[in-house]
Amino acid sequence: MEELEYNTQKKKLLLPEYGRNIQKMVDYLLTIEDREERTRAAKTVIDVMGNLYPHLRDVPDFRHKLWDHLAIMSEFKLDIDTPYPLPSMEKLQEKPEKLPYNTAHIKYRHYGKLVEKLIEEIRRQEDPEQKRALIVLTANHMKKSFLTWNKDSVEDEQIYNDINTLYGSTLILPEGMTLSNPKDLLQKKSKPSSNKPMNNNKNYQKNNNNKGNNNRQFYKKQNNGN
Repeated sequence: MEELEYNTQKKKLLLPEYGRNIQKMVDYLLTIEDREERTRAAKTVIDVMGNLYPHLRDVPDFRHKLWDHLAIMSEFKLDIDTPYPLPSMEKLQEKPEKLPYNTAHIKYRHYGKLVEKLIEEIRRQEDPEQKRALIVLTANHMKKSFLTWNKDSVEDEQIYNDINTLYGSTLILPEGMTLSNPKDLLQKKSKPSSNKPMNNNKNYQKNNNNKGNNNRQFYKKQNNGN
């Protein structure tokens, strides 16, 4: 009895998305001694690889990617004429540069960085009317952020104190300034009502009963007539 061979016992596929049969074709290319014949065979393998993803045929540089993948599956040992410059092993193994993470300190994390930017804009604003509108906008945004972080109600005085702390000095608040109601700040948009008509079960049953009574009266008349 022939012993079964599992994929885990076979050679690891470099690009598993193409499958083992394509990998076998690439391995066979390495055994062809004639360079021209090897190049012709490689083009045939490229066509087969492209047939696996017909929806990508119109994607720019798709053929270029196929040739790159062929080089990778051959472990860059395939000596052929290619229509595109192939990548090197060193290029593929290059590690990307580390992303610079923002390490700036946020005084009140529940307000976020945006509030600090708004405070800076208030500090730079010279027009009195625009400055007043920006103060009201910032305070309401702070109140909404506070309520999102802490579901309990918050006094407006707390928001005034925090905005002064972030500003760095006592900010002259607009006269008669009042913040929005917590319910208005946290109110979710209601879903649009469906236009589908609702079935009225009582009317539906009533109509069915009327139909049944009419049918019984019809059959009764028919029987009496006979």
